[in-house]
Amino acid sequence: MNVLVTGAAGALGRNLIENLKAIRDGKNRTRPGLTINEIYEYDIASTAEELDRYCADCDFVVHAAGVNRPKEVSEFMEGNFGFTSTLLECLKKHRNQSPILITSSVQATLAGRFGDSEYGRSKLAGEELMFQYGQDTGAPVYVYRFENMVGKWIRPRYNSAVATFCHCIARGEPITVNDPNTRLEMVFFDDICEEIYDAMEGHPHHCHYEGVEAISDPDGRYCHCPVKHQATLGEIVELLHKFHDFPRDFFVPKLVNGSFEKKLHAMYLSYLPKEQTIFDYQMNMDNRGSFTELIKTPDRGQVSVNISKPGITKGQHWHLCKNEVFIVVKGHGLIQMRNLKDNETEEYEVDGDYIQGVWMKPGWTHNIINLSDTEDLVTVMWASETLNKDRPDTYFEPV
Repeated sequence: MNVLVTGAAGALGRNLIENLKAIRDGKNRTRPGLTINEIYEYDIASTAEELDRYCADCDFVVHAAGVNRPKEVSEFMEGNFGFTSTLLECLKKHRNQSPILITSSVQATLAGRFGDSEYGRSKLAGEELMFQYGQDTGAPVYVYRFENMVGKWIRPRYNSAVATFCHCIARGEPITVNDPNTRLEMVFFDDICEEIYDAMEGHPHHCHYEGVEAISDPDGRYCHCPVKHQATLGEIVELLHKFHDFPRDFFVPKLVNGSFEKKLHAMYLSYLPKEQTIFDYQMNMDNRGSFTELIKTPDRGQVSVNISKPGITKGQHWHLCKNEVFIVVKGHGLIQMRNLKDNETEEYEVDGDYIQGVWMKPGWTHNIINLSDTEDLVTVMWASETLNKDRPDTYFEPV
């Protein structure tokens, strides 16, 4: 399949093209039924000759080009209706009946707060032109009215409050939130790409509209991406500040697969400037070595790294409920444990050349000994809870 993407330099276009390349090159194997050959990138800097060649040879069109921040209101219609006309005429010229997918906007509903939207009117005109083209030519037409599109590579301070917040908070710059209770419905680029793949495979998600709400409908005139997220501006900003504070408290929030938090976290990281991409850890050091907390979570404990100098013994304590996993990644060590109930003992000789994990069981006092005379012992440690200095659940007891 040869795919033509208009608006290739835009954020959606760039995300889609890089995703298509991964499928084309066999790096993304999640769509075994989708074969991508040529990817034709068309944008404002492209020539009429290039458009003509692309329209002659493409097997699927993703029409993502549009105008959303013009200098003059008249440019809405020129960009969102005018170029659509040009594109369709070029396809007609070559009798190319390839499926065409257009990325419109929920503002085209002209419902609610969008009733006076010139942008929405221009998008609606483009939609109607597309539907008429489908009737005239028999080409499959998929019209998507996307909500607020979010994800990496959106230009900040342009047309996305979320992108602006990511950019500014990552740099410690001030932001303005007029109403933190304003609720946004958002769709991430990666989810849009998955929906576009569905359309390429011939099974897009159809819908009809009731006001601004997309209602799933197999016979619906429109299409939509069913994976959407809602959050208030206040909730978004609060999460972004938590992401920003990681180098200070090392807390990672819950990042459940498919969740808004996980996707927003990935988006935020893509806006980090170079000076914020690297950060320092506080190493707690003494003559025995060091102990450094790496990552903390609200419900999955924390990960730390312990470095023991040659011949040093660390630990010599037990826990009521807290449990740990010790993973030696460098050096040669001995882990000893004793059950306080009956003094049963266990020993585990561990080496970084053969990585293993060892549970530190509640009710068993334990230690770790560096057996080397010359080499540091490096141990990655996971604990089931973060350290609470008021209730540390850690009691000294030699093994």
